[in-house]
Amino acid sequence: MEIFIILSVVFLLVVFQESISEGVQKLIQKRKFREFLAKEAYYHRIVSKNIRYYNKLTREEQRKFLFRTYLFQKQKKFHYIEVEPRPEMPVLVSAVAVQLTLGLEKFSLDYFKNIFILKEDYHYGYYSRPFQGHVDHSGIYLSWDNFNRGIQGLTPNCNVGLHEMAHGLAYVNFITQSEEDKHFKKEFRQFSKVARPIFNAMQQGYKTLLGEYAGTNYHEFWAVCVEVFFENPVRFRHELPELYDSMTRLLKQNPIEIFMQRKMAA
Repeated sequence: MEIFIILSVVFLLVVFQESISEGVQKLIQKRKFREFLAKEAYYHRIVSKNIRYYNKLTREEQRKFLFRTYLFQKQKKFHYIEVEPRPEMPVLVSAVAVQLTLGLEKFSLDYFKNIFILKEDYHYGYYSRPFQGHVDHSGIYLSWDNFNRGIQGLTPNCNVGLHEMAHGLAYVNFITQSEEDKHFKKEFRQFSKVARPIFNAMQQGYKTLLGEYAGTNYHEFWAVCVEVFFENPVRFRHELPELYDSMTRLLKQNPIEIFMQRKMAA
């Protein structure tokens, strides 16, 4: 009789394990959301002042953006190398990651526990050229002066924060496979059907608004596509319409539509 009871309990736990887990996760999210609400105004003040894309979103989308920014920052440890830490730094780095992943289910880039912020261009490994940022197994690296110029729109078609977060998104989906977004992985195959021929043509000398650096390798092509998609969407859609459309499906965002909706609401 005791064995029957034990087996019955085990069976019920197995059957309802997923439901129980989902219920626990919902409770945890509710608690985190309540904590976030107490800091929402603080996050809004920093993000609205610096992230242009955020200001084009609806109020509902802005709240989602800020909550995800809060969660992303809480999950990371920020390191500052030869640069004076300021409170807005981790908020803005987190916000740029959220801008990229706002349409996706998975957004935390959970493999990366550490984010390193450096003062300016730096040297990495045996490369002779200076780096503005990079991603490897140890974390995400960003030079603050380049990051700041990117979010302020001072470097046309260039946003080093978006660029490195694009590398991070590909890393967790295709290399570590630690935070796979099913939609992203499926649509990336469709994106590549459009993107690969353009990339191959660029390696043969074909010129596009993506610039020469996008032809370095396919990883850089992807990251540059992300930068231009958000920084110069109108020209992107005009010159490379099929590639732009594939990006909207991949990221489940359309910057042009967002800008137009905001303009009509104004």
